[in-house]
Amino acid sequence: MPPAKDRPKSYTESDIRVLEGLDAVRQRPGMYIGSTGVDGLHHLVYEIVDNSVDEALAGFATRIEVELYPDDSVLVADNGRGIPVGENAQYKGTSTVEVVLTKLHAGGKFGGGGYHVSGGLHGVGISVVNALSEWLNVEVRRDGFEWRQAFKDGGHPVGLLEKGSRTKSTGTLVHFRPDEAIFETTEISRKTLAERFRETSFLVPNLQIVFRDFREEDADTNPWEETYAAKNGMVDFIALLNSTRKPIHRHVILCSSARTSDDGSSMSVEVAAQWNETFNDSVHSFVNVVNTKHGGTHEEGFRTGLTSSMNKAARKYGVLKDSDENFSGDDFREGLTAVVSVMLSNPQFEGQTKAKLGNTEVKGFVRSAVAEGLGAWLDAHPAETKAILKKVKDASQARKAAKKARDLARRKSVLDSADAGLPGKLVDCQSPDRAGTELFLVEGDSAGGSAVNARDRNTQAILPLRGKPLNVERTSVAKALENAEIAAIAATLGCGIGSEIDASEMRYGRIVILSDADVDGSHIRTLLLTVFMRFFRPLLDEGHVYVAQPPLYQVRFGSEKVYARDDAELEAVVAGHKGNAKAVVSRFKGLGEMSSEQLWESTMNPATRSLVRITVEEAALADEVVSKLMGASVEARKDWISENAGDVRFLDI
Repeated sequence: MPPAKDRPKSYTESDIRVLEGLDAVRQRPGMYIGSTGVDGLHHLVYEIVDNSVDEALAGFATRIEVELYPDDSVLVADNGRGIPVGENAQYKGTSTVEVVLTKLHAGGKFGGGGYHVSGGLHGVGISVVNALSEWLNVEVRRDGFEWRQAFKDGGHPVGLLEKGSRTKSTGTLVHFRPDEAIFETTEISRKTLAERFRETSFLVPNLQIVFRDFREEDADTNPWEETYAAKNGMVDFIALLNSTRKPIHRHVILCSSARTSDDGSSMSVEVAAQWNETFNDSVHSFVNVVNTKHGGTHEEGFRTGLTSSMNKAARKYGVLKDSDENFSGDDFREGLTAVVSVMLSNPQFEGQTKAKLGNTEVKGFVRSAVAEGLGAWLDAHPAETKAILKKVKDASQARKAAKKARDLARRKSVLDSADAGLPGKLVDCQSPDRAGTELFLVEGDSAGGSAVNARDRNTQAILPLRGKPLNVERTSVAKALENAEIAAIAATLGCGIGSEIDASEMRYGRIVILSDADVDGSHIRTLLLTVFMRFFRPLLDEGHVYVAQPPLYQVRFGSEKVYARDDAELEAVVAGHKGNAKAVVSRFKGLGEMSSEQLWESTMNPATRSLVRITVEEAALADEVVSKLMGASVEARKDWISENAGDVRFLDI
């Protein structure tokens, strides 16, 4: 509670403020786009592109063009029908274009007449983009003419909609610049958008997305450009996701179904799946082309339909006897790569960012479609079905063995003492409350010693790791637990591992990966992040995993001491120093060379340190990159490094 002198003196009718128009968006942007960081910035582009995609889903647009410019502005154009330009029936004297761009919840997606399916249901997309832009220009080609209107300073119109020259084409063009007063950065990541557009092309037949970047030198005449169009749709998507994995059956499984209700609402589902030789599942879901990274009822329906039809096949082919219990859903999902795409007239998302589907009727519809379609495919491909079932049986046996080992460890912990199951090298913190506590996974015993002396004993625990962790990209849970370091991590976290994980049981509020600020340290971070991606994924999804950023240099200006994480920061520190003292630069060879005081000041002190939270926003992209970097294909890894080595502006570790 603030001190009395800082508390409001009154709370009366005059204190109640009504935010009208787009003011509410600028006051609370996170409510509409999730954040004002990089994710929220890219969400602006997605909102405009999704409107164009809706035109393609409706059958009117076949081409979308997206362009990035040196001033950080973005242009999105399509050849759809164009926003209606006439006077709006609800707002007399105002064009429909202006209403759509300045009024929240204004759009053609509420009554069902304009769009049968749509990713942007709330009617806030383009108006929110306008509200959070320094300026926005819209051009509509419709009714035989070009129409233009400009907006600035958070969505305020600059004049009325103007009628231009004649044209036979149709479509909408939106050019905007995100407001740097709102966002932490206005620099768009080409790679982030490219992956999103490529993903979209897999899900929308006959759509071409042309992406250009004019931000590089000499780009005015020769911009970077890529075109995304998938000839084979979701089959191509599965081929991409499995490009670094060896499938155990040649044909991609395809299931689809559609229905229309008496009220005219429609629902359809398409599923593509293929098993591979890895031990990890890779299931990605979409609703009206929007990536539902937190799943929902369509994923639940897919899982139940998969489990029921696969268990029937297991009994038909004698893999399961009459007296055997059914295989679990986890057994069927080991090594499975699948894409579930649902199209709905009235999807119910949780939040404006549409991360999770909530329609209850979708679960049964998808379950029936998958059970019927997958069952028919299994009957038609007996040899491939047997190969899949062998994989499932092996997964079941490994899961039971791993569960037995975990249960034994838990019983020992209960019988011996509360902490008997914890690794001996763990230096735990004193606080019994998980909130506010941190577990540092530290590279090497010597660095672990420095971290132990540097830490806040009440809230910070230290687990030293010896050597480089196991690469688990092609490793089962049972095999991974044979590795001492991974077993120590699992025992320390106390929340289970793999399919049996329960994030609510985790013993700490945060997990912080602390490794050297050099190439070897980066490799160790990558290996540990692969462990969390494959075996502790819910901890990533819920935002519990962080990477510390220790300095590579210490710079002294007389008695003043400054730390720099890399060469670029060192250069900036030296160049920006004001004073006569000469810079004395020391380079740390590793965490073990840092004193406990230096480690605390630069890396572990919550008041001065810098942590990067690791999230998996684009699950399909993250899955593909981890598979390429950590998988068996040397060629795929080499190609990825060659393609991305020059673009390190958005490196997140």
